[in-house]
Amino acid sequence: MQEYPIKRGLTTDLEARAVAELKNCFGAEPEKTEKGYRVKAGALKRLDVIIGAGSKSVIIDTESDLTAPDDVIIDTNKRFRKYLDAVTGFSTKERVKRAKSVAGE
Repeated sequence: MQEYPIKRGLTTDLEARAVAELKNCFGAEPEKTEKGYRVKAGALKRLDVIIGAGSKSVIIDTESDLTAPDDVIIDTNKRFRKYLDAVTGFSTKERVKRAKSVAGE
């Protein structure tokens, strides 16, 4: 389970954007769960998205399909990164930099 902060100014419509981007990036209709939303796509048996407190973060939990072919895994990783970029407002490079600064505190 990983928590990703949301860029300032993008928190107002976070839940709607998170659901729309699941459809857009993974091409699957998300299922509403007790805590958030779930989708199954590509090399992911399960991708759970939970909106954090105050809509200031998104919590993502995944379960991978270890039997998936390499090309499916690569495509799924690309879609997952695209999803994170769209929902958080941060690029992969920015997310890594933020994670390192939080770990260093």
